[in-house]
Amino acid sequence: MDTQPAPAEDPINDKPMPLLDHLIELRTRLLWSVGAFLICFAVCYYFSRGIYSFLAQPLADILVSKTGQNRRLIFTALYEAFFTYLKVAFFGAAFISFPVVASQVWLFVAPGLYRSEKRAFLPFLVATPVLFVAGAALAYYFVFPAAWTFFLSFESPTGGGGLPVQLEAKVSEYLGLVMRLIFAFGLAFQLPVLLTLLAKVGIISSRGLKKYRRYAYVGMFVVAAIITPPDVITQTGLAIPLIALYEISILTAGWIETKPVDA
Repeated sequence: MDTQPAPAEDPINDKPMPLLDHLIELRTRLLWSVGAFLICFAVCYYFSRGIYSFLAQPLADILVSKTGQNRRLIFTALYEAFFTYLKVAFFGAAFISFPVVASQVWLFVAPGLYRSEKRAFLPFLVATPVLFVAGAALAYYFVFPAAWTFFLSFESPTGGGGLPVQLEAKVSEYLGLVMRLIFAFGLAFQLPVLLTLLAKVGIISSRGLKKYRRYAYVGMFVVAAIITPPDVITQTGLAIPLIALYEISILTAGWIETKPVDA
């Protein structure tokens, strides 16, 4: 590892601080992060019914188009709806407060970084939420309609013994499935950030990514099969974007390798 000090043109702006001052600074950043989360949680809980309705809209649209009438979601325990709305508020607060939490982490860590290190890591910090939103949007606007249509195709007006087979989805189970897919797609879209960062620190290279491309493709289908429901639509809907993101990672890794090092 290179242990030579950074040149004078690449200074650290951190001021010498005793341990107690660092702990006070850490406490301040944690308080800001927790405060932002709690405020977002309160707001999201107030609008939890609207947020849940937004998450259920793809299913509602398909049910209306399929049957021509409104259908319902049910809960079978007295506390189920209440805890479902709490989960909605928690996930919404985590999503909305992330920029504040990330900025507080950056404000705590950045003073100890060289100027070149700040320039190197800041794009990754900005790209992370953008790619997460892109993955969540892909799941909500494209994968959900296709997957829900597939699942609802198994309804039958005259099922076994002449009895209809009809969906009666529970609110907690539906929320669990939706949030699982949103987080799966959001986290999967962090692949270029992870691989590019590993390439920047020299752990991997674009040549290595190209060499093991075929194994990576197989691994992506395996990962998609593990973290999505057991149907080909959602699995393919996750695996194909992962493959595209892997190819983008090869390009960004090659760009990082050929980029001249700052003096």
